Amino acid sequence: MGSVLLIIHLMIAVALVGTVLLQRSEGGALGIGGSGGGGGFLSGRGAANMLTRTTALLAAAFFVTSITLTLIHKNTGQPTSILDKATVNETTDPVKALGKAVGQPAEAPAKPAQPAAPAVPQSK
Repeated sequence: MGSVLLIIHLMIAVALVGTVLLQRSEGGALGIGGSGGGGGFLSGRGAANMLTRTTALLAAAFFVTSITLTLIHKNTGQPTSILDKATVNETTDPVKALGKAVGQPAEAPAKPAQPAAPAVPQSK
């Protein structure tokens, strides 16, 4: 159920982006995107009403699917945050790190291995 709703949600999001990009620009910042007076694709009052209504319907569907997905995920019992799933180990636990630094003796570091002597070719 959740995965089907997620796919529908993604399709609505793509359609919403497409309808917003099809709408005519009001600002005309650089003179692009407008009809230029010669008429263009979906120009006129009827197209504006259709795009406005389509955008409103897609936005409402986007909000409904967003809220529904949130409610479905909330009722699954899974952790709500990735921080809830994180495991604590010695490197990330500040209490253990502080205990090592303050009260407990540190282990002696391992002695590094001596490098091997370079091989000298023998003359015959």
